[in-house]
Amino acid sequence: MKPDPAVVEEAVRRALAEDVGSGDVTTDSIVEVHGAGIGILEARQDCVIAGVNAARETFRQIGGCDLPGDLADGDRLKDGDRVPLVIGSLRSILTGERVALNFLQRLSGIATLTRRFADAAPNTQIRDTRKTTPGMRALEKAAVAVGGGVNHRFGLYDAILIKDNHIAVAGSVKEAMVRARRSGMTVQVECDTIGHVREALAEGVEAILLDNMTPEEMREAVAIIDCAAFVEASGGITLDTVAAVAATGVDAISVGALTHSAPAIDLSLDVRPE
Repeated sequence: MKPDPAVVEEAVRRALAEDVGSGDVTTDSIVEVHGAGIGILEARQDCVIAGVNAARETFRQIGGCDLPGDLADGDRLKDGDRVPLVIGSLRSILTGERVALNFLQRLSGIATLTRRFADAAPNTQIRDTRKTTPGMRALEKAAVAVGGGVNHRFGLYDAILIKDNHIAVAGSVKEAMVRARRSGMTVQVECDTIGHVREALAEGVEAILLDNMTPEEMREAVAIIDCAAFVEASGGITLDTVAAVAATGVDAISVGALTHSAPAIDLSLDVRPE
């Protein structure tokens, strides 16, 4: 997925308001108005790039410079690679540097971590969750897709996922599903026991989320489900365990860490006059 340009525009607007405010007093006092230059992006570790659209929008809003198009989402950079990122007004480049890098570092971190999970379980979907930075969900989910992951529901409005608290309030898996069916939407049920799996299957559930089960329990659940429903696994899955979870036969694995714990990529911008 690609985020709506209006969403990117608003995210950048907020970031610039926060960082630049009424003006870059340091740059404005040191750099001549008509000075021109170039910003070279340097990768200080191997990574998958994401967030180029946000970086481009940053410099568009500041004005006076542009991205030459040498860098695109999904590009892989090695430690030490240097790529031209932005050309034009030195004042604009220096003023937008931090905001552009913040987007690139954060979103490239998500894409890179997602790629590592996808490579560790190549025959199983790696899905994201709603555990995103407030206001940044569209950009972060786009970064997951860039890294080879699959976007799960975007919010509470576009898919039904019955969780343990919904079951507790409804009184049973069956009653929760009966109520959810009134929406006319596909229903997925989070199951943390084999008993819940059997209950959900008895009600003709379309998708089951195996939550915090051991690999042995997952294998048992997959055998019981026997292709009658889409099977997803979740709950504290790491790069060390994702291959074992995939080997249980689940169709997908959701990983909250893709967006809530991805470390930012170490990127720098080398700015020089021309």
